[in-house]
Amino acid sequence: MTPVTLFKCLSDETRLLCLLLIRQEEEMCVCELTESLGLSQPKVSRHLAQLKACGLVLDRKQGLWSFYRLHDQLPDWVSAVIDTTLAGNATYLRPYLKKLNRMGSRPDRISNCQ
Repeated sequence: MTPVTLFKCLSDETRLLCLLLIRQEEEMCVCELTESLGLSQPKVSRHLAQLKACGLVLDRKQGLWSFYRLHDQLPDWVSAVIDTTLAGNATYLRPYLKKLNRMGSRPDRISNCQ
């Protein structure tokens, strides 16, 4: 991954928010992202597909659910950019995490590593 690829992929606010929320929560279902971002499922799925195409996230299916997590083979410098951005922007993420925490029944996870 090149810096240009990373920053082009994260230049969209929805993709950036998805990535930071996934990093914060370790793994998220599409429905959790739609709830926390207040966006439609097709829009969130489209952005997740772009994050996957950039090599930033992996997905797994569990029944009807699709779960996303950070790619487990990200270069160290990419992980450092994501972690630093997350650590320095708690206020920015707070409203989205509040919406997520108010979500009714969140899907159960059988495994975080499939």
